[in-house]
Amino acid sequence: MGQGARLTATLVLLTALLVISLTAGLAIGSVHVPPGQVWGIVTHALGADWWGDAGWSRARETIVLDVRAPRVLLGAMTGAGLAVVGTALQALVRNPLAEPYLLGVSSGASLGAVAVLVFGVGVFGAMSLSAAAFAGALGALVLVYATARTGGRITSSRLILSGVAVASILSALLNLLLLTTDRGNEARTVLAWTLGGLGGVSWNSLWLPGLALLLGVGVLMVQAPNLNLLLAGEEAATTMGLDVARFRARMFVLVSLITGVLVAAAGPIGFVGLMLPHIVRLLVGGDHRRVLPTAALGGAVFLVWADVAARTVAAPMEIPVGVLTALCGGPFFLWLMRRDARRRNAGGAG
Repeated sequence: MGQGARLTATLVLLTALLVISLTAGLAIGSVHVPPGQVWGIVTHALGADWWGDAGWSRARETIVLDVRAPRVLLGAMTGAGLAVVGTALQALVRNPLAEPYLLGVSSGASLGAVAVLVFGVGVFGAMSLSAAAFAGALGALVLVYATARTGGRITSSRLILSGVAVASILSALLNLLLLTTDRGNEARTVLAWTLGGLGGVSWNSLWLPGLALLLGVGVLMVQAPNLNLLLAGEEAATTMGLDVARFRARMFVLVSLITGVLVAAAGPIGFVGLMLPHIVRLLVGGDHRRVLPTAALGGAVFLVWADVAARTVAAPMEIPVGVLTALCGGPFFLWLMRRDARRRNAGGAG
């Protein structure tokens, strides 16, 4: 099978899986709604009664449309966005371990968002939370990049160490902020938010993550050839006519914008951007023109199912979805480190 046919088959399969996942996300919960009724309710709301009148109750219609649908869509958008951002960051810094959570980007976005929640700052009105999260994400990424850069280049070890250090500092500041706030109930709410979760979302809050995702995927797809050039190294990319410093600066702003908006909407959900790019490359290769759309679909499928598990594993208690992604991502991260170590040892032996 050729690469084009393989990509097409993979995208079709992931699209079908995404439709199944969205259906499951709408159907599964404390009140089970049969998939046929789910699609009946959805098509009825869209003005197309393909399923006819299946006799569902008004309560089930409210559960599907007003409670679960915004949550499931936010999960799909957040998963897709984090997977795309992780893919871009791994190319920009040429490190397979790079992702928003490990590089401190999520911690910076969380600190900015929590500062707005705790102090009630509303300079930008309804956009204040996202603006603060974006500023925090961009500041953290710039700090990590500047710390890791020595002699005009970035080493993998310094990048990871810088990311861990910056994330630890920002997390400490965030915890200090929570401990010193006078509003105890609000502190508990914010603490739960910092674990990552999709609950409590409404239709009115979906437009901004959706816009950030469309903008991010669109721009990154256009810049996919330049991301491919970076895989060959900075010198080779410069020889091919790419202004590496300017390109990286623009891309850092873009990925910080996407991360900030998604963190403001769903909280810091880690490791999605680490795992999905590697899994996708095993399926479609390393060309970012293929990796980016595949990662977006794969990330959406993964996080929708992670949220379903978060709602059902310990029902009636709900586990923060960020906890589940960390439980999956932690072992994956350790496996990546061991794999890279084996490759370096094999290369040195050779």
